Amino acid sequence: MNKISGETNPDVLLKNMKPILNEGDYVFCAVQKSALMNQDDIILYFKEKEADTIIVKKEFADKNMLTCSSVMAWITLSVHSSLDAVGLTAAFSTALAQEEISCNVVAGFYHDHIFVAKKDASKAMDTLSRFAEK
Repeated sequence: MNKISGETNPDVLLKNMKPILNEGDYVFCAVQKSALMNQDDIILYFKEKEADTIIVKKEFADKNMLTCSSVMAWITLSVHSSLDAVGLTAAFSTALAQEEISCNVVAGFYHDHIFVAKKDASKAMDTLSRFAEK
């Protein structure tokens, strides 16, 4: 097994986490038969006991009449963080919480992804950008 490691130093992670706002409106949906959906439409797929959770563009959810969350914005932290890194999620979620911004975090192999209410996207980007500059 080849192991690709990302950054683990919290200071380096915070300094280089540069947030990127992805275009579009996103929603979390609970589905029973997501295997029937085109994989290209699914941003994230996670199996839970009660149902499968998917993150998709709002247009896709509307078109397929899916039960879903409120509309979210998707922010990607561009730094290649290690899954073994300690403190990054706590640091940026605390900064967002201090601004009363709720966040839902997904850790990918290379990057952390933050979903915030669409109405809070600009404020979240400002908060994360200022936080990274400190």
